[in-house]
Amino acid sequence: MQNRVIEVLSDGAYLNVSRGFLSIKIDEQPVGQVAVDDMAALIIRGHGASLSVNICARLAEANVPIVICDTRQAPASVIWPVNGHFAQGLNMQAQAVANKPLLKRLWAQLVTAKIQNQAEVLKAHNLNSADIAAMATRVKSGDSENIEAQAARKYWRRLMGEDFTRGTHQGSINGALNYGYTILRTATARSILAAGLHPSLSIYHQSKGDALRLADDLMEPFRPWVDYHVKKFALESNGKPFDLERTHKATLAGILTMDLQATSGASPMQVCMDKMAQSLVQIFMGEQKKLEIPEPPLPLLRAASI
Repeated sequence: MQNRVIEVLSDGAYLNVSRGFLSIKIDEQPVGQVAVDDMAALIIRGHGASLSVNICARLAEANVPIVICDTRQAPASVIWPVNGHFAQGLNMQAQAVANKPLLKRLWAQLVTAKIQNQAEVLKAHNLNSADIAAMATRVKSGDSENIEAQAARKYWRRLMGEDFTRGTHQGSINGALNYGYTILRTATARSILAAGLHPSLSIYHQSKGDALRLADDLMEPFRPWVDYHVKKFALESNGKPFDLERTHKATLAGILTMDLQATSGASPMQVCMDKMAQSLVQIFMGEQKKLEIPEPPLPLLRAASI
């Protein structure tokens, strides 16, 4: 199963693929290797890193997207497979002609799940969550009353403090959130590509020039589990600014193995993402009506996983 997000941080790293393994060298010294078939995504943050066309082609064959980050450590470019699925043409055609009422119903499902999970995160941190859980029941088609934003205002102040402002600017908490969301975004894109869908044909998000708008849609229910960890980081630092250490990054990358409650029982988050993307294909093809969105983990599973 593809579940490992491989991140290259160092400048001057040299990447190579041989005999089914991606290997990394720094200053001509091997520092590690991983089986391509075990990879969910490759994220390159070191600007001096080098890779070949052969690597891009080999990862494309395995449906592994490559994300290249800019100087702010935000995704600047994505190399994604165009021939990674046997039914890709039919799936994308059905995706492209999906009507607005259908897309609005899908967005309502995603927003409802996101708000429900936000309430679960607050509950896990022993914070009041009843009012936010109730807001999830009020989401209408297309979230016409913008319940998502209303819930977010309450959620962030309660989770991170009255003075906290969520944004893309860097800082201890926002930087950690942005890092975790990049992991989710890339993993969701991998699931979308594996399902034979186009990542820029969105359900709701309409950012111009964004190649991963559908990933931004489908990752919404999973965002709160990143928030859970970042809240823990903040608590461990006693409210003081903290640097995003290797252990923090490993924790956020490991979120993809967190067990959630799926229809077939507990499954790792990446598997749940795969199933959700596959259910979206079935919806576009008229074979299913609702997205397969996982439930929050049971308390014991949550304790074991996160």
